[in-house]
Amino acid sequence: MASSDVRFIFRSDETDVNVTIEGKREWVERIVDELGLSDVGSFIPLGQNPLAQNQPDAQDDGDDVLSPPLDMGPEPDPSRIPVVRRPIGELNVEVEIEKIGLEPPSRNDVFELMDAFSELDEPRPIQGQMSVDPMAEAWLRELMRLIVREGARTALATETIEEVASAKLGGRTGVELSVWLESLFAAGKLVKIHGGDATGWGPSPRWLG
Repeated sequence: MASSDVRFIFRSDETDVNVTIEGKREWVERIVDELGLSDVGSFIPLGQNPLAQNQPDAQDDGDDVLSPPLDMGPEPDPSRIPVVRRPIGELNVEVEIEKIGLEPPSRNDVFELMDAFSELDEPRPIQGQMSVDPMAEAWLRELMRLIVREGARTALATETIEEVASAKLGGRTGVELSVWLESLFAAGKLVKIHGGDATGWGPSPRWLG
């Protein structure tokens, strides 16, 4: 299309009116005038960026229509973006947490966790779900609730689960415990966390309730 081609756009949500007219500028202006829309809407040169609604006197003459809009904001200033560089592996997470006024989650030792777990009331067996051992699963869920709500932790290592709760988990230890935890992970009840030499297990929010 020639550069003299324009598009007129008018929209009113209140009256549910949406008007779009395209063509030669003289013809479009005549139609807009006949429709009584000369004081509303926007003219957009085809092939140009849409005119901002706050462009002053946008319809007074053709030169104003081609002027840049006023609502584009300031020019980007890359110098105001902070640049942080450090060698890989040298980020001290604990120091950075302290800088923003936060402390890492408390880490109860195994003996404290065992004491807290031993004081829990006996839960009801898991019901209404496929479960190999409903009572052991109920105790494991109570252990997970304990570490999340009281210890602010998200997971326990397999060895810690064994030491703290093996007696309540059907006496499962070692490979048997790992296989059972894997089955709960496959069922979507636990999340599995790989961390170095240890594997951690945390509760799925849906399972924890």
